[in-house]
Amino acid sequence: MTDALRIARRVRHPLKFRLLEVVEVSDLTPSLKRVVLTGDLEDFVSLGFDDHVKIFPVREGETLALPTVGPDGPVFAEPRPVMRDYTPRLWDTAAKTLTVDFAVGHGGPATDWVMTARPGSKLGVGGPRGSFIVPTAFPHHVLIGDETAVPAISRRLEELSGGSKALVIVEVEDEASAPPLNSAADLTVVRVDRKGGPRGRVEGLQAAAETALADLPRDDAYVWIAGESQVARTLRGVVVAMGFDPKALKAAGYWRAGAVGAHEVIED
Repeated sequence: MTDALRIARRVRHPLKFRLLEVVEVSDLTPSLKRVVLTGDLEDFVSLGFDDHVKIFPVREGETLALPTVGPDGPVFAEPRPVMRDYTPRLWDTAAKTLTVDFAVGHGGPATDWVMTARPGSKLGVGGPRGSFIVPTAFPHHVLIGDETAVPAISRRLEELSGGSKALVIVEVEDEASAPPLNSAADLTVVRVDRKGGPRGRVEGLQAAAETALADLPRDDAYVWIAGESQVARTLRGVVVAMGFDPKALKAAGYWRAGAVGAHEVIED
């Protein structure tokens, strides 16, 4: 593989805010709900499998004041609306639908919204402001995370071709909560079950990663990690210590234990 095929790139998108309407709500697993939205989506774009949009939950009977776009970025009305980061799972610009999958069971305004969402419910959506595009040409793709990472993992798996190998290490509550994962790639899934244990602990994922990655080629793999911030940070250090190239690795905190609205890219 040439170095050129290994280079990830960032792409910026024009910022836009949209008020969308729910057309369908379904349960993928006991801990994962799917919401299909419709509305002004003709120019919606999301090029990276782990892109994120800002969502603005709208309570029944309330009117949402979406931000406007000023010369220096978004301009918010006061008080600022509640917003959270979520992965665009699927979208169809012709049909004008956007699908967002929500990990549930941990509380918070987004979870509260999706638990009562029904056709006709409203949701504000902003972005994505940009995409981080990771080449699919790596022979090996490693995807590690908890339920919050499943939408991005699912998108990535669907992008991969039959000539590559994918290793997914995913933490869920139990077998019933295992997400449906499909790929044209040669797919191996290692499931870590909490079985009633607390979320946001690193031990299970770390042990699974150390075992599953032991024989993987260090110079032909791209490793992606997401979940609780400290867990993702620790796992990044473990993977680098095992000899994997930090330039072919991305770790992100999708939530932080004891905090609200956290989302961060974890680097050196």
